[in-house]
Amino acid sequence: MEFFELITKRYSVRSYTSTPIEDEKLQRVLEAARMAPSAANRQPLQMIVIHTEGREEALKRIYNREWFLQAPLVIAVCGVLGEAWVRHSDEKCYVDVDAAILTDHLTLAAADFGLGTCWTAAFDPEAAREVLGLPEGVEPIIFTPLGYPADQESWPKRRKELAELVRYERW
Repeated sequence: MEFFELITKRYSVRSYTSTPIEDEKLQRVLEAARMAPSAANRQPLQMIVIHTEGREEALKRIYNREWFLQAPLVIAVCGVLGEAWVRHSDEKCYVDVDAAILTDHLTLAAADFGLGTCWTAAFDPEAAREVLGLPEGVEPIIFTPLGYPADQESWPKRRKELAELVRYERW
């Protein structure tokens, strides 16, 4: 799929089939995420691939929405805080930015393979730490289901006009 077609067609899927994802597609999606740039190329992230079958109750503790459990997989993107680049002038840690870029690569690659995703940030971080057995210094940042969309219909994207988002030279 051509890039601009891909970014236009990709949408947040909230209805999935239970069709298993072919291992080759999963590996290619994960590889696309691995290729994402990160601050100082530190790659301070880990992806945890979770099969939903048999894990429904645990996953409900993380994010209690039925559509979140419909896909055969959920991927957690976690930041390893001690490995992240930190800007020295103000101590800004870039792990969240790195996680966002990785997740964007993952969601676009998934869409290119006909798979659906839905960026999920409104989860319970304490439950996520417990369910995933995260060690100290590892933070759950983003979750997404990964599966075949049940509806195959995207909603029209509502976006601000470019003129509302871009300034030139100064504020």
